[in-house]
Amino acid sequence: MQNFFDPAILFFILGIVAGLLKSNLEIPAQVSRFLSLYLLMALGLKGGFALAASGLNMEVANGLLAAILLAIVVPAFSYPLLRRVLNSFDAAAIAATYGSVSAVTFITATQFMEKQGIPFGGHMAAAMALMESPAIIMAVLFANVARAQQGLSTGPHHGFAHVLKESFTEGAQILLLGAMLIGVLSGAEGKVAMQPFTGDMFKGMLAFFLLDMGLMTAKNLPTVRALPKVMLLYGLLAPFTHAGLAYALGMLMGLPAGDVALLMVLAASASYIAVPAVVRYAIPEANPSLYFGLSLGITFPLNILVGIPLYTSIAMAGF
Repeated sequence: MQNFFDPAILFFILGIVAGLLKSNLEIPAQVSRFLSLYLLMALGLKGGFALAASGLNMEVANGLLAAILLAIVVPAFSYPLLRRVLNSFDAAAIAATYGSVSAVTFITATQFMEKQGIPFGGHMAAAMALMESPAIIMAVLFANVARAQQGLSTGPHHGFAHVLKESFTEGAQILLLGAMLIGVLSGAEGKVAMQPFTGDMFKGMLAFFLLDMGLMTAKNLPTVRALPKVMLLYGLLAPFTHAGLAYALGMLMGLPAGDVALLMVLAASASYIAVPAVVRYAIPEANPSLYFGLSLGITFPLNILVGIPLYTSIAMAGF
């Protein structure tokens, strides 16, 4: 219940209520874009400062390896499962959406854990960045196989090289990794210098951004109501299933409780920014309302309101 009374979460709920009431409250698109870039930059710096303090070790390597394994395993088993009820292109798009991650869900989780006094590794921000691309690449390969089987041309935007470039040169990912590198290089002095930016401002900016996400979630609810019931069930169950896989892998690799919790959050989340931006062009045959509606209308609010405290409690209970 403490999570529900966190100011950032309350602003998210306020956004949903305002949207449902058809209020004219609106966050301009450019402001929303700025807020998302700010959060990624601040997160990258925080992770970099933490890495500069801890250094590279086996714990860091195991955490990054676990993240990469999850980013491959989740879409690999999701696609054949989804193919039982969907066409190849929709199945590939949803596998990419749920195989990738939500940066805002991750950032909200780090704030929750800091408030609870739960330590976690700064390298988990790098784990988040590593988990964004594999699912997209695998989904495009699935889609290209489906096109070949149907005798369709792949086209310039569907090719592996094009999607690989789009995945690794995406602006938000470069900003996150670049900010992390700057944090590592600047170390303790950089942390002190950037404290007003990465510390004092962070909570307010996150609350503002979650207000905007609440408004977007409310706008997306009509799409959710139109989704097939089996897909609604998938949107509700997939996060907990993926979090369970992350928990088992994290415990198997001996990760600390805080890192296991964040790994569960990452595995449970679904992308609603990076993946739709790439999949829209790479797999145009897929229905955007399906993969976007599931990730933003169901999985995102589920994780923000219930998932984060639940995953954290489960991870802590194992230690």
